[in-house]
Order: sequence, then structure tokens, then C-alpha cells
Amino acid sequence: MSSTFYLEILTPERKFFWGDVESIIVKTPTGEMGILKGHIPTVAVIDIGSIKIKKDGKWFEAVLSEGFMEVKQNHVIILVDTAEWPDEIDENRARAAKARAEERLQRRRSEAEYIQSKAALARAMARLKVKGKYN
Repeated sequence: MSSTFYLEILTPERKFFWGDVESIIVKTPTGEMGILKGHIPTVAVIDIGSIKIKKDGKWFEAVLSEGFMEVKQNHVIILVDTAEWPDEIDENRARAAKARAEERLQRRRSEAEYIQSKAALARAMARLKVKGKYN
């Protein structure tokens, strides 16, 4: 009996990942959430951070931005704004984005700018964390 389920990760620009996997771990606003075959149907918010994917006994990691996940019977669909493998991350660009976000957080001109700056900082930090693991 197979212990896999079908995973699709979609962004507005591309079909980032598709295929049978053994397990995933995603970041949600309340913490990490693990999914195995036979997980109960659910819908969850995806937070900025990494996704860990176990396929053929090996773990792979990528960075996801905000989005949603739907778990159905042995099929998981993740819809996010962006998704990147470690080799797609430009470390210098991520460092520059981190510095810009930190500078904007210091200014705090409006609530909207504060929220946008926190999200930009979270994206940059997630990219740097995952990129650092695979250098």
C-alpha cells in the first residue's frame, strides 16, 4: 500500500511543484503543520516561510510566501504568491531586501507601511535562512 499523496504547489506565474510525496511540513500562522497520507480534509493559511517536502525518502526545502492550502483525500493543493527553490534565491538581493525592510520598519510612517515592511522582512529572512542551509 502506497504511503504517498499528490501535492501541487501553484503560484500565479507557474506550477512550482507537482507529484507524489510522503510528507510535507508547512508554516502556518499558528506554527508548523505536518501532512501525511490520509490527513483529514482541511483548509489552512500558509505563512511566509519554508516548506519541507519528503519525496522518495529524501527531504527537499523551498521558500513560500503567503497563501492557502487545501487538503483533500490524498491530494494537497497549495496556492501561494511566490515559491522558490534554494538555487533560485539571489542571496545579495535577499540581503538588500532585508536591509530595506528593516529601514522602513524604523520609519513607521503608517500602519499599512508597517505591515508591508514586516512581510518584506519575513520574506527576506525566509529566503536567507533556506539559502544558507544549501550553500
